[in-house]
Amino acid sequence: MAEEQTKPNEPTPEETNTQETDAADVAEQAADDAANEVVADVEALQQALAAAQDEVATLKDQALRATAELQNVRRRAEQDVEKAHKFGLDKFTNEMLPIIDSLERTLDACSVDDEATKALREGVEMTHKMFVSGLAKFNIEQVDPQGQPFDPELHQAMSMVPSPDHEANTVMAVMQKGYTMHGRLIRPAMVVVVQG
Repeated sequence: MAEEQTKPNEPTPEETNTQETDAADVAEQAADDAANEVVADVEALQQALAAAQDEVATLKDQALRATAELQNVRRRAEQDVEKAHKFGLDKFTNEMLPIIDSLERTLDACSVDDEATKALREGVEMTHKMFVSGLAKFNIEQVDPQGQPFDPELHQAMSMVPSPDHEANTVMAVMQKGYTMHGRLIRPAMVVVVQG
């Protein structure tokens, strides 16, 4: 009978089955919990990735806009410098034009026949030519439209006169010559136009 007695440390077959079932349930529960954690981690990582991709797209857009703005500022600055070089002489030129006008009026007033004023006229002519050629070196050109069709962009009509000898809307007389700098009008030519 001593052999039939069970050892107190050994479980019975029913207890063994229950323990195995409990262990399997615990293992299955642990596996489910681990799977749920992995799914939650994957979802969190996907959300973080989407947020990071959105941020990268926003930053790329900002960088492109900043680069484009920088290029625009650089281009505008270059244009401003170019215009300053081209048209920096505007005020100076406007101050010099009355001097040329005075020289031209002096030439008109000097008689070619008078021997006393002949030397004076030659000196004024040379000064006038030097002045006009000096301005031409800086792309300042005279607008002398005598006999040309009237152009309101370059000419200012002071009066209109009927004339059978001239074609309608042509410049019959120039009261004051105009000037352009690099093709831009500085002062319009003041003209008398033939009435149509």
